[in-house]
Amino acid sequence: MIPLPIRIVLVEPSHPGNIGAVARAMKNMAIGELVLVKPKQFPHEEATARASGADDVLARARVVGTLAEALEGCGFVAATTSRDRDQNFRVLDVRAAAQRLVSEARNGPVAVLFGAERTGLLNEHLEAAHALIRIPANPEYLSLNIAMAVQLVTYELFRAFEEPVVSGARSAPLASPVEMERLYKHLAEVMEEVEFRDRTQSGTNLMSRIRRFIQRAELDENEVNILRGFFTAIQKKRRKAGSGNSPAAGSGTPSSAGAGAGTKVTYEAAATDEASAADEAKVAGKANATDEANATDEAKATVEAKATDEAKATE
Repeated sequence: MIPLPIRIVLVEPSHPGNIGAVARAMKNMAIGELVLVKPKQFPHEEATARASGADDVLARARVVGTLAEALEGCGFVAATTSRDRDQNFRVLDVRAAAQRLVSEARNGPVAVLFGAERTGLLNEHLEAAHALIRIPANPEYLSLNIAMAVQLVTYELFRAFEEPVVSGARSAPLASPVEMERLYKHLAEVMEEVEFRDRTQSGTNLMSRIRRFIQRAELDENEVNILRGFFTAIQKKRRKAGSGNSPAAGSGTPSSAGAGAGTKVTYEAAATDEASAADEAKVAGKANATDEANATDEAKATVEAKATDEAKATE
Protein backbone atom coordinates (compact mmCIF):
# COMPACT_ATOMS: atom_id res chain seq x y z
CA MET A 1 0.00 0.00 0.00
CA ILE A 2 1.04 3.62 -0.54
CA PRO A 3 2.66 4.65 2.76
CA LEU A 4 0.72 7.90 2.99
CA PRO A 5 -2.37 8.74 5.10
CA ILE A 6 -4.88 9.11 2.25
CA ARG A 7 -8.44 8.48 3.36
CA ILE A 8 -11.31 7.57 1.02
CA VAL A 9 -14.63 8.61 2.60
CA LEU A 10 -17.99 7.37 1.29
CA VAL A 11 -20.88 9.47 2.59
CA GLU A 12 -24.08 7.46 3.14
CA PRO A 13 -23.52 4.76 0.48
CA SER A 14 -26.75 2.87 -0.17
CA HIS A 15 -25.61 -0.28 -1.98
CA PRO A 16 -23.27 -2.77 -0.23
CA GLY A 17 -22.06 -4.06 -3.60
CA ASN A 18 -20.69 -0.62 -4.42
CA ILE A 19 -18.76 -0.57 -1.15
CA GLY A 20 -17.09 -3.82 -2.16
CA ALA A 21 -16.33 -2.49 -5.64
CA VAL A 22 -14.78 0.63 -4.09
CA ALA A 23 -12.57 -1.54 -1.88
CA ARG A 24 -11.40 -3.42 -4.99
CA ALA A 25 -10.63 -0.17 -6.82
CA MET A 26 -8.68 1.11 -3.83
CA LYS A 27 -6.57 -2.02 -3.48
CA ASN A 28 -5.77 -1.98 -7.21
CA MET A 29 -4.18 1.45 -6.66
CA ALA A 30 -2.56 0.68 -3.28
CA ILE A 31 -4.89 2.88 -1.19
CA GLY A 32 -5.93 1.14 2.00
CA GLU A 33 -7.94 3.49 4.27
CA LEU A 34 -11.72 3.43 3.78
CA VAL A 35 -14.24 5.24 6.00
CA LEU A 36 -18.01 4.81 5.63
CA VAL A 37 -20.40 7.47 6.92
CA LYS A 38 -23.79 5.96 7.81
CA PRO A 39 -23.79 3.17 5.21
CA LYS A 40 -27.23 1.71 4.63
CA GLN A 41 -25.95 -1.89 4.78
CA PHE A 42 -22.50 -2.88 6.00
CA PRO A 43 -21.01 -5.36 6.55
CA HIS A 44 -22.82 -7.36 3.90
CA GLU A 45 -22.13 -10.49 1.86
CA GLU A 46 -22.58 -8.59 -1.42
CA ALA A 47 -19.83 -6.15 -0.39
CA THR A 48 -17.50 -9.08 0.26
CA ALA A 49 -18.37 -10.70 -3.07
CA ARG A 50 -17.81 -7.50 -5.07
CA ALA A 51 -14.51 -6.81 -3.29
CA SER A 52 -13.00 -9.75 -5.20
CA GLY A 53 -10.06 -10.31 -2.91
CA ALA A 54 -9.91 -6.86 -1.31
CA ASP A 55 -11.36 -8.30 1.88
CA ASP A 56 -8.54 -6.76 3.91
CA VAL A 57 -9.63 -3.26 2.86
CA LEU A 58 -13.20 -4.05 3.93
CA ALA A 59 -12.01 -5.54 7.21
CA ARG A 60 -10.12 -2.35 8.06
CA ALA A 61 -12.96 -0.05 6.96
CA ARG A 62 -14.31 2.20 9.72
CA VAL A 63 -18.01 2.95 10.07
CA VAL A 64 -18.87 6.31 11.63
CA GLY A 65 -22.04 8.26 12.27
CA THR A 66 -21.01 11.72 11.06
CA LEU A 67 -18.78 13.30 8.48
CA ALA A 68 -16.97 15.14 11.26
CA GLU A 69 -15.89 11.79 12.71
CA ALA A 70 -14.73 10.59 9.31
CA LEU A 71 -12.54 13.68 8.87
CA GLU A 72 -11.08 13.68 12.37
CA GLY A 73 -7.36 14.40 12.25
CA CYS A 74 -7.36 15.38 8.57
CA GLY A 75 -5.79 18.47 7.08
CA PHE A 76 -6.50 18.92 3.37
CA VAL A 77 -9.96 17.72 2.26
CA ALA A 78 -11.17 17.40 -1.33
CA ALA A 79 -14.72 16.56 -2.39
CA THR A 80 -15.75 15.00 -5.70
CA THR A 81 -18.48 16.35 -7.95
CA SER A 82 -19.70 16.06 -11.51
CA ARG A 83 -22.00 19.09 -11.22
CA ASP A 84 -21.33 22.79 -11.51
CA ARG A 85 -21.41 24.57 -8.16
CA ASP A 86 -21.94 28.29 -7.62
CA GLN A 87 -20.60 28.70 -4.07
CA ASN A 88 -17.15 29.98 -5.03
CA PHE A 89 -15.23 26.77 -4.45
CA ARG A 90 -11.76 26.15 -5.80
CA VAL A 91 -12.19 23.45 -8.47
CA LEU A 92 -9.36 21.13 -9.53
CA ASP A 93 -9.25 18.52 -12.24
CA VAL A 94 -8.55 14.96 -11.15
CA ARG A 95 -4.83 14.96 -11.94
CA ALA A 96 -4.08 18.29 -10.27
CA ALA A 97 -6.15 17.28 -7.24
CA ALA A 98 -4.25 13.99 -6.91
CA GLN A 99 -0.91 15.79 -6.99
CA ARG A 100 -2.09 18.20 -4.31
CA LEU A 101 -3.47 15.39 -2.12
CA VAL A 102 -0.24 13.39 -2.29
CA SER A 103 1.80 16.51 -1.49
CA GLU A 104 -0.39 17.33 1.53
CA ALA A 105 -0.42 13.69 2.67
CA ARG A 106 3.34 13.91 3.19
CA ASN A 107 2.57 16.40 5.98
CA GLY A 108 -0.49 14.73 7.52
CA PRO A 109 -3.76 12.85 6.83
CA VAL A 110 -5.90 13.94 3.88
CA ALA A 111 -9.34 12.86 2.71
CA VAL A 112 -11.34 12.53 -0.50
CA LEU A 113 -15.14 12.63 -0.18
CA PHE A 114 -17.58 10.71 -2.37
CA GLY A 115 -21.34 11.12 -2.10
CA ALA A 116 -24.28 8.74 -2.10
CA GLU A 117 -25.12 6.99 -5.36
CA ARG A 118 -28.40 8.79 -5.96
CA THR A 119 -27.66 12.33 -4.73
CA GLY A 120 -23.89 12.75 -4.62
CA LEU A 121 -22.52 15.11 -2.00
CA LEU A 122 -24.90 17.71 -0.60
CA ASN A 123 -23.81 21.31 -0.04
CA GLU A 124 -23.59 20.68 3.71
CA HIS A 125 -21.06 17.91 3.05
CA LEU A 126 -18.82 20.37 1.20
CA GLU A 127 -18.35 22.77 4.12
CA ALA A 128 -15.11 21.12 5.27
CA ALA A 129 -13.65 20.87 1.76
CA HIS A 130 -10.73 23.02 0.62
CA ALA A 131 -11.36 22.17 -3.04
CA LEU A 132 -13.67 20.26 -5.33
CA ILE A 133 -12.48 17.54 -7.68
CA ARG A 134 -14.29 17.86 -10.96
CA ILE A 135 -14.54 14.59 -12.89
CA PRO A 136 -15.37 15.55 -16.48
CA ALA A 137 -17.84 13.34 -18.28
CA ASN A 138 -20.40 13.37 -21.08
CA PRO A 139 -22.61 16.43 -20.34
CA GLU A 140 -25.59 14.47 -21.64
CA TYR A 141 -24.99 11.66 -19.14
CA LEU A 142 -23.23 12.81 -15.97
CA SER A 143 -23.65 9.53 -14.12
CA LEU A 144 -20.47 7.86 -12.92
CA ASN A 145 -20.88 4.84 -10.68
CA ILE A 146 -19.26 5.56 -7.30
CA ALA A 147 -16.74 2.74 -7.77
CA MET A 148 -15.79 4.19 -11.18
CA ALA A 149 -15.25 7.59 -9.62
CA VAL A 150 -13.08 6.11 -6.87
CA GLN A 151 -11.10 4.16 -9.48
CA LEU A 152 -10.36 7.34 -11.46
CA VAL A 153 -9.25 9.30 -8.40
CA THR A 154 -7.16 6.51 -6.87
CA TYR A 155 -5.47 5.87 -10.24
CA GLU A 156 -4.34 9.50 -10.32
CA LEU A 157 -3.25 9.27 -6.68
CA PHE A 158 -1.13 6.22 -7.54
CA ARG A 159 0.48 8.08 -10.46
CA ALA A 160 1.12 11.18 -8.35
CA PHE A 161 2.78 9.13 -5.61
CA GLU A 162 5.28 7.73 -8.11
CA GLU A 163 6.31 11.20 -9.29
CA PRO A 164 9.33 12.98 -7.75
CA VAL A 165 8.58 14.99 -4.61
CA VAL A 166 8.46 18.70 -5.47
CA SER A 167 7.03 20.67 -2.54
CA GLY A 168 8.52 20.77 0.94
CA ALA A 169 6.87 20.35 4.31
CA ARG A 170 4.59 23.07 5.68
CA SER A 171 5.85 25.22 8.54
CA ALA A 172 2.60 24.36 10.33
CA PRO A 173 -0.06 21.74 9.52
CA LEU A 174 -3.40 22.77 8.05
CA ALA A 175 -6.07 23.34 10.66
CA SER A 176 -8.28 20.29 11.12
CA PRO A 177 -12.02 20.37 10.32
CA VAL A 178 -12.72 20.40 14.08
CA GLU A 179 -10.49 23.45 14.58
CA MET A 180 -12.10 25.19 11.60
CA GLU A 181 -15.58 24.52 12.96
CA ARG A 182 -14.58 26.08 16.29
CA LEU A 183 -13.27 29.09 14.38
CA TYR A 184 -16.58 29.51 12.53
CA LYS A 185 -18.60 29.23 15.74
CA HIS A 186 -16.36 31.78 17.43
CA LEU A 187 -16.68 34.12 14.44
CA ALA A 188 -20.47 33.75 14.49
CA GLU A 189 -20.51 34.73 18.19
CA VAL A 190 -18.47 37.87 17.52
CA MET A 191 -20.60 38.79 14.51
CA GLU A 192 -23.72 38.51 16.65
CA GLU A 193 -22.20 40.58 19.45
CA VAL A 194 -21.31 43.45 17.08
CA GLU A 195 -24.58 43.01 15.16
CA PHE A 196 -22.86 42.24 11.88
CA ARG A 197 -25.79 40.34 10.41
CA ASP A 198 -27.07 38.98 7.16
CA ARG A 199 -30.01 41.16 6.12
CA THR A 200 -31.02 39.07 3.12
CA GLN A 201 -34.46 37.53 3.05
CA SER A 202 -33.19 34.04 3.83
CA GLY A 203 -30.65 35.26 6.35
CA THR A 204 -28.30 32.39 5.51
CA ASN A 205 -26.03 33.67 2.72
CA LEU A 206 -23.44 35.68 4.64
CA MET A 207 -21.92 32.94 6.80
CA SER A 208 -21.90 30.46 3.92
CA ARG A 209 -19.97 32.96 1.79
CA ILE A 210 -17.53 33.67 4.61
CA ARG A 211 -16.92 29.94 5.10
CA ARG A 212 -16.16 29.53 1.40
CA PHE A 213 -13.46 32.21 1.20
CA ILE A 214 -11.88 31.16 4.49
CA GLN A 215 -11.73 27.54 3.28
CA ARG A 216 -10.04 28.73 0.09
CA ALA A 217 -7.39 30.44 2.25
CA GLU A 218 -6.38 27.02 3.69
CA LEU A 219 -5.49 28.29 7.16
CA ASP A 220 -2.91 26.46 9.23
CA GLU A 221 -3.20 25.85 12.98
CA ASN A 222 -1.24 28.99 13.92
CA GLU A 223 -3.38 31.21 11.69
CA VAL A 224 -6.58 29.84 13.22
CA ASN A 225 -5.22 30.53 16.69
CA ILE A 226 -4.27 34.09 15.71
CA LEU A 227 -7.79 34.78 14.41
CA ARG A 228 -9.41 33.27 17.47
CA GLY A 229 -7.13 35.31 19.72
CA PHE A 230 -8.24 38.40 17.79
CA PHE A 231 -11.91 37.45 18.24
CA THR A 232 -11.36 36.94 21.97
CA ALA A 233 -9.71 40.38 22.22
CA ILE A 234 -12.77 41.95 20.56
CA GLN A 235 -15.09 40.21 23.00
CA LYS A 236 -13.01 41.30 26.02
CA LYS A 237 -12.91 44.90 24.78
CA ARG A 238 -16.67 45.03 24.37
CA ARG A 239 -17.32 43.49 27.77
CA LYS A 240 -15.03 46.02 29.45
CA ALA A 241 -16.80 48.87 27.65
CA GLY A 242 -20.04 47.87 29.34
CA SER A 243 -23.59 47.63 28.13
CA GLY A 244 -23.83 51.41 27.65
CA ASN A 245 -21.60 51.24 24.57
CA SER A 246 -23.28 48.20 23.04
CA PRO A 247 -24.64 48.59 19.52
CA ALA A 248 -28.14 47.75 20.72
CA ALA A 249 -28.11 50.75 23.08
CA GLY A 250 -26.38 53.40 21.00
CA SER A 251 -25.77 52.44 17.39
CA GLY A 252 -29.22 53.17 16.04
CA THR A 253 -29.06 50.15 13.73
CA PRO A 254 -32.27 48.12 13.33
CA SER A 255 -32.47 44.90 15.30
CA SER A 256 -33.05 41.55 13.65
CA ALA A 257 -36.59 41.55 15.01
CA GLY A 258 -37.31 44.77 13.16
CA ALA A 259 -35.95 43.61 9.82
CA GLY A 260 -38.82 42.58 7.56
CA ALA A 261 -38.81 40.05 4.75
CA GLY A 262 -38.24 42.82 2.21
CA THR A 263 -35.26 44.35 4.00
CA LYS A 264 -32.61 45.62 1.59
CA VAL A 265 -29.43 43.52 1.46
CA THR A 266 -27.00 45.20 3.87
CA TYR A 267 -24.31 43.82 6.10
CA GLU A 268 -23.99 45.97 9.23
CA ALA A 269 -21.02 46.21 11.56
CA ALA A 270 -21.80 48.28 14.68
CA ALA A 271 -18.86 49.72 16.66
CA THR A 272 -18.08 53.01 18.49
CA ASP A 273 -15.57 55.54 17.08
CA GLU A 274 -13.39 55.05 20.14
CA ALA A 275 -13.22 51.29 19.67
CA SER A 276 -12.46 51.72 15.94
CA ALA A 277 -9.60 54.14 16.66
CA ALA A 278 -8.16 51.72 19.19
CA ASP A 279 -8.39 48.85 16.71
CA GLU A 280 -6.65 50.92 14.01
CA ALA A 281 -3.81 51.77 16.40
CA LYS A 282 -3.38 48.08 17.26
CA VAL A 283 -3.33 47.09 13.58
CA ALA A 284 -0.69 49.75 12.82
CA GLY A 285 1.44 48.53 15.72
CA LYS A 286 1.22 44.92 14.61
CA ALA A 287 2.17 45.85 11.02
CA ASN A 288 5.54 47.14 12.28
CA ALA A 289 6.22 44.27 14.70
CA THR A 290 9.34 42.10 14.39
CA ASP A 291 9.28 38.35 13.69
CA GLU A 292 9.95 37.77 17.36
CA ALA A 293 6.91 39.82 18.34
CA ASN A 294 4.79 37.94 15.79
CA ALA A 295 5.87 34.64 17.31
CA THR A 296 4.83 35.98 20.72
CA ASP A 297 1.45 37.03 19.31
CA GLU A 298 0.93 33.55 17.89
CA ALA A 299 1.71 31.99 21.26
CA LYS A 300 -0.71 34.35 23.00
CA ALA A 301 -3.36 33.69 20.37
CA THR A 302 -2.96 29.96 20.86
CA VAL A 303 -3.39 30.32 24.63
CA GLU A 304 -6.44 32.56 24.21
CA ALA A 305 -8.07 30.22 21.70
CA LYS A 306 -7.56 27.26 24.01
CA ALA A 307 -8.79 29.25 27.00
CA THR A 308 -11.95 30.16 25.06
CA ASP A 309 -12.64 26.50 24.28
CA GLU A 310 -12.06 25.52 27.91
CA ALA A 311 -14.39 28.27 29.12
CA LYS A 312 -17.10 27.13 26.70
CA ALA A 313 -16.64 23.53 27.80
CA THR A 314 -17.08 24.64 31.45
CA GLU A 315 -20.26 26.49 30.57
